[in-house]
Amino acid sequence: MADERGTVRPQDETRADESGQVRYAATEIQSSKSARARGAYLRVSFKNTRETAQAINGWKLQRAVAFLENVKEHKEAVPMRRYAGSIGRCAQGKQFGVSKARWPVKSAQYLLDLLKNAESNADAKGLDTGALIVKHIQVNQAPKQRRRTYRAHGRINPYMSNPCHIELILTEGDEVVQKSDEVVGREAHLSSRQRGARLRKAITAA
Repeated sequence: MADERGTVRPQDETRADESGQVRYAATEIQSSKSARARGAYLRVSFKNTRETAQAINGWKLQRAVAFLENVKEHKEAVPMRRYAGSIGRCAQGKQFGVSKARWPVKSAQYLLDLLKNAESNADAKGLDTGALIVKHIQVNQAPKQRRRTYRAHGRINPYMSNPCHIELILTEGDEVVQKSDEVVGREAHLSSRQRGARLRKAITAA
């Protein structure tokens, strides 16, 4: 889309459908049982935000919010897995099984704002906000923004920024169903190898 001066304006990669609603990448999640939030053309690092989002994907909402608050205070670090080039090592990454981690404060703040927005949407829908989990979160690259920096001898170099789009969906966690007494008392079917291992373990314990 071009304006009167002929310059091209960036368009959102997530376009609206026929009903006027914005489409999300996760189409199999029912809208009536979920709460959504998204941000477009956010002036925050794509790589740092992507790693931060992947760290909280699948977590409970309360744990995700607490983790992001700890990242802002440098009490917990975000594991850097995909975009780990030239990243220093950090002992706080040990809980995630990685040696490279950092504290992207700006990315954490943007994700916190979106999580609170989605939580408010869930409350408006009548969902149980205490049982929400981060079912889907995705970070996409937005069009790069170009500025300039002035160098010696009259040179001008590009000074780029890498903004991003963020979308997330919260759903209520699956209810844990307790096993009946009949199922608990029922003997599980074991193979001959499993029966032999159990017998040897009993003999050794005796």
